[in-house]
Amino acid sequence: MRKKLWLAIGLALITIVLGVTGCDSLTPQTSSGVSSATNSQQNTGIWVSGVGEVTVTPDIAILEVGVEAQEMTVTEAQDEASEAMEKVMTALTDSGVTDEDIQTRQFRISQRTRWDDETGEEIVVGYRVTNEVTAKIREVEKVVSIIDTVVKAGGDLIRIDDLDFSVDDPSAYYDEAREIAMADAKTKAEKLAAAADVKLGSPTYISESSGFTSVPMVDMSFAGGIAAPAPAPIIEIPPSISPGEVEVSINVQIAYSIR
Repeated sequence: MRKKLWLAIGLALITIVLGVTGCDSLTPQTSSGVSSATNSQQNTGIWVSGVGEVTVTPDIAILEVGVEAQEMTVTEAQDEASEAMEKVMTALTDSGVTDEDIQTRQFRISQRTRWDDETGEEIVVGYRVTNEVTAKIREVEKVVSIIDTVVKAGGDLIRIDDLDFSVDDPSAYYDEAREIAMADAKTKAEKLAAAADVKLGSPTYISESSGFTSVPMVDMSFAGGIAAPAPAPIIEIPPSISPGEVEVSINVQIAYSIR
């Protein structure tokens, strides 16, 4: 009986060992689906990173502007907001912004309520209508005058959320930054190869990531964090706004073989 028990244990151990060996004979996969054999190959050679940056003057401005009205009924709030938005849209188009460069960003109707201690319920005290659009301004030098015009057109209902500067078509700048990044990576690899007294081979792996860093966003918000809309001040003197510069960047990671 004892011999049969030990024989059974021995067979079980052999089965486990064979099972483990069988699993090892397969190519294990990482969580991303890439085999460890591939990772092992990529971790050989000389690995370097390169950075390419190009500074550009913005050629467009993105203005987020809207109106917000609050009245006792939805109809009153809607009518008031529609009238104000129509004036804002007219101000934008009259200032040279095309219809194709104006897009609705948000339209929202919400109830305004307060808590009634006597009834223990929320009571509707009015309705708020918010309508916002994003306008792409291609004549950057006119940003200040356009902001002044739309603020006066929207009156006390105007809400200017954000103003940002950008580049309409950065593709050429990305190409330039990519060349700089590749050259930067190769220079680093050559220095490492020389220091290690080896010959640099061809790239076996290349990875790229890009970025577009604009100047800090200009906060033009008049609404603040208050519960109910307050009258928005009219800008009598246009604000001083500078588009500054934006930075197009490319980062590459390259693995070179060693010959």
